[in-house]
Amino acid sequence: MSLAHAPVLHREAIDGLQIKPDGRYIDGTYGRGGHAHSILEKLGDKGRLVIMDRDPEAIAAAREVLGEDARVTIIHDDYANMREQIGELDLLQKIDGILLDLGVSSPQLDDASRGFSFQKNGPLDMRMNPHAGPSAAQWLAQAGEAEIARVLWEYGEERNSRRIARKIVELRSSQPIDDTATLAKLISGLLPRPGNNKHPATKSFQAIRIHINQELTQIQSLLESVFEILRLGGRLAVISFHSLEDRLVKRFFKSQSSPPRIPRGLPLRDSEIELNIRLKILGKAIKAGAKELAENPRARSAVLRIAERAA
Repeated sequence: MSLAHAPVLHREAIDGLQIKPDGRYIDGTYGRGGHAHSILEKLGDKGRLVIMDRDPEAIAAAREVLGEDARVTIIHDDYANMREQIGELDLLQKIDGILLDLGVSSPQLDDASRGFSFQKNGPLDMRMNPHAGPSAAQWLAQAGEAEIARVLWEYGEERNSRRIARKIVELRSSQPIDDTATLAKLISGLLPRPGNNKHPATKSFQAIRIHINQELTQIQSLLESVFEILRLGGRLAVISFHSLEDRLVKRFFKSQSSPPRIPRGLPLRDSEIELNIRLKILGKAIKAGAKELAENPRARSAVLRIAERAA
């Protein structure tokens, strides 16, 4: 497959997994298959790829293109449930690599009917699985002012969170906020355009999306289960686009790759100290180079971190 629009940090992520022809790998965020196809190019007949995505459109695309490939297993589910799904396949602690490309995919952003972007008007949905949980419009229609402000501040780091929440509650009493243009106009009317020329609604849309899809909880659930999924020496590669996502991954990697802090003066021999180092961090965080940044502005915030299971 020719990748006209390769995912951000694509080659770095694939190289970081060090794919073996007979290995077993998981693409936990299929999207439109850029990573999956590159993994399959490196797999032989005995290799295996498990594809997961919670977006039914992504799964439909995977089945259309890869449904006949005997090496591929396609699962419609959140990657937070990876441990359970891999257990059903009897592959726990037999996986050689997991790849996650976090956040919203380009097809999701480009489809106005999904409600992720304010570039084109569409229903205010934002669900990665449109058949699960409340939409953004439904949440905004019933959430309290304090809750809305908290979400905008915690997940969007929006300094004007309280003003925006107050205006949302005020407006919804007279008209529904059920399309992206209405919400974007509300926020633009309150805030000046930032000096970096970003749309004033950028942080709020991002925050609401993260909340609606419980994205940080999803990441945490996956991280806590990787030792049950990966074999010794298996690798985890995570591409994040938001500082909160990257912070979760960075802290987890550090906590699992550092020896415990031992109070000074304790009468312990080195052999008596349980190091409990479970991960080996492979290199520094990787960011897009100048060429990729010129070709794809979305790569600005991308960070790739790779670690290997050590125990």
